[in-house]
Amino acid sequence: MGDYILQKTKITSVPKYGLKVKLNHVYPEKRTQNFVPSLKIIWSMLPLILRYLWDYVISKIRGTYVVMDYVYVENAKQIYGVPVGGIGSGTIGRGYRGEFCRFQMRPGIYEWNTVDANQFIITIKDQHQETIFHSLLTTFPKKSLKSWQSLIDGSKCNYTGLYPRSWTEYDLTEYGIKLKCRQISPVIPHDYVNSCLPCAVFVWSIENVSDEQRTVTVSLTFKNGTGNKKDRNATCSSKIFSYINSEGVILYHTIDNMRCTYALAVKSEEGVKVSKCLYFDPKSDGMKPWIQLKNNGEFEKVSGSSHGHVYGEMACGIAAKTTLPPSTSKQIDMSLVWDMPTITFPGKRKNYHRFYTRKFGLDNAVLKIVSHAFDQYVQWEESIYEWQKDVLENSEYPDWYKSALFNQSYFISDGGGVWLTLDEEESMKLGPNDPRLAYGRFAYLEGHEYVMYNSYDVHFYASHALFKNWPYLQKCMQYDLRDFISLEVPQKVKMMYDGRVVERKYPSTVPHDAGTPGEEPFILPNSYPIHDVSCWKDLSSKFVLQTYRDAFASGNPDNDYIADMYDACYTVMHKSLQTAVDDDGLIVNGGTPDQTYDTWIMTGVSAYCGGLWLAALYTMIALADRLRKSEDKATFEKVFASARKSYDQKLWNGICYNFDSSSKESTAIMADQLCGHWYLRCCGINDYDVFPKDKVRKTLRTIYENNVLSFCNGTMGAVNGFLNGAADTVSLQSQEVWTGVTYALAATMLFEDMYDEGLKTAGGMYRSMSELFGLEFDIPEALYAKKFYRAIGYMRPLSIWSMQIALEGKKNQETKAEG
Repeated sequence: MGDYILQKTKITSVPKYGLKVKLNHVYPEKRTQNFVPSLKIIWSMLPLILRYLWDYVISKIRGTYVVMDYVYVENAKQIYGVPVGGIGSGTIGRGYRGEFCRFQMRPGIYEWNTVDANQFIITIKDQHQETIFHSLLTTFPKKSLKSWQSLIDGSKCNYTGLYPRSWTEYDLTEYGIKLKCRQISPVIPHDYVNSCLPCAVFVWSIENVSDEQRTVTVSLTFKNGTGNKKDRNATCSSKIFSYINSEGVILYHTIDNMRCTYALAVKSEEGVKVSKCLYFDPKSDGMKPWIQLKNNGEFEKVSGSSHGHVYGEMACGIAAKTTLPPSTSKQIDMSLVWDMPTITFPGKRKNYHRFYTRKFGLDNAVLKIVSHAFDQYVQWEESIYEWQKDVLENSEYPDWYKSALFNQSYFISDGGGVWLTLDEEESMKLGPNDPRLAYGRFAYLEGHEYVMYNSYDVHFYASHALFKNWPYLQKCMQYDLRDFISLEVPQKVKMMYDGRVVERKYPSTVPHDAGTPGEEPFILPNSYPIHDVSCWKDLSSKFVLQTYRDAFASGNPDNDYIADMYDACYTVMHKSLQTAVDDDGLIVNGGTPDQTYDTWIMTGVSAYCGGLWLAALYTMIALADRLRKSEDKATFEKVFASARKSYDQKLWNGICYNFDSSSKESTAIMADQLCGHWYLRCCGINDYDVFPKDKVRKTLRTIYENNVLSFCNGTMGAVNGFLNGAADTVSLQSQEVWTGVTYALAATMLFEDMYDEGLKTAGGMYRSMSELFGLEFDIPEALYAKKFYRAIGYMRPLSIWSMQIALEGKKNQETKAEG
């Protein structure tokens, strides 16, 4: 029994690692997205800028969706902590000061509002039932509900965020109470039943540290929506409930005509009295519910079990009251659940059902999820603890990394994802080995502001997070991409870069994305409006490399998966081979930004795309060999041998690979030039048949000394381009630090036994984002040397999981050597 209690204490106690701040913390450096490039860059991009502004104005007039909004950008608020909710069913952000903020309930659309009516409230009464303390449990300044007060001292309260859990400790000893809230969301690797759930549990631990009795009430209030215009035109209602192991209030409303139900619940426990508030006006001063709690420690008893329809905004609440004798403690479990089972997109071509509805149904699932959450959250915590334990207890890993690996993973749930079931018609078209039959369809956004699902050039970096933790979701995405390759969408669209009118999706090409939630994703891929992505030179290689990784890296090759993917891999590789203009088997870039660096021009053979191409050729040989396709294998072997030789001859300069084979930009040092080698190592390929070991090590040393150490003294990661002793300013992106690329580069260094260099490269950047800029749960795509960043809330930094792959691989090699 003692061992069990000790283990439970370890699981639930505040961890040593994570985001750790006081509730009155202020970050020392405030950055913005208002970077103004040089006049030279503006002039070179002027046609693109003018086309973009014209399309932007037309979109606003017509009320259509802007996929990438560069006119109104969202600056980071430096407030965010661990979000609540599982994967693919919407999320609600929480600030480290206790606020509810950054809502992503409408598919793919973020609302960066902090809602004053969404609050936890504490009421403390002494042994005479006199109220001695009554306060909001947040220090975030509010604008409405004027009678509500925050009286807690933020300097005495601590927040720890270690995704997907957080802990908030309130020191109220002057009132005889210590209070701790444990926030738990069911984000659990390899668990596909619980990880999709739209809920969180809040476990309140209340300790009476006085020598007198205390009566303590913890309340939760919540409103529909976030206060936007559509909320004010909504129809809402509420009702109280008692269901199996819980009591609470249900709030019914709709979001963009999609039914959404909230449940505020308290787990039924002896010694805990639950009271409910069916309605208060969140636009009022809030006096009525506030004074009820202050005077009585509970809401007044409601007349009837429901509140009729309200046209506009409404809020409700629950309160849990318990009495504690001196030197005792009590636990109160609360949950917040939302049920938005069916979603549509503006095209209205079909209805989609959230994946959790497979278990909990399409109707009235909210109470089933409430009960399930209360029954299962202890197991959730155990599973999360076991997932994180080996990293957190490894003395060889630096402290910053233990925080970074998990907190940078917040985007898995807070990345605007949708995890959906397939309907019967779709399922009938799938082969017997297709994972979508069991695990549905998953898509997530490129970024909070770049609203395209599954942007494949970027997911290539981020995919390691899914591969390591939810590999079937990664495979489901890959099957979707395979199907998109053969798809043709003949709709004509004008590209903003050069004004050309092209087909939206050509057959036999890898799409850039699965579509935008502002149109009709999965039916209309390629929502990216800047370039004709059918001409991009990195997408085919990235599809093949992910196929290989998913099939081989686990150590047990998946022949069925290889067979299902092979034809698509063969098709896109042969289409790409058509760009090998010198008949040397090496693809070339066309003098436009035709790859993921979409403002940075590569001409001729490039280190980036050429390296990816070599890696893809190498893995195609293995895929063909696995399926005993000897003729294909021989073909790819011949192309690979020629391409590898040409790559070395055209780009190697003695210390690294040239940026490209042009005369203008060739000598720039690109941080990401070994991307192909990085991916091979992530795939478990440890030989140097593609990139010679000595050249890999020289290149990494060159990048480290220039792009890392000579840029911001090594405290900001690796600048993308370095030329003539400084950051390369030829384009916007050459002078940026891409957070996801820095993690990938650091992983490459770790693979190559440059342990200190890899950790310094990533660690300097992470500590700057976490300690100085307040971006730990707002990770941008890009950082600049000073004052600015770009694209907050971005997918690519999930590449940090490649660092874990590298570290685990190093440990496995050491174990084998010792054996």
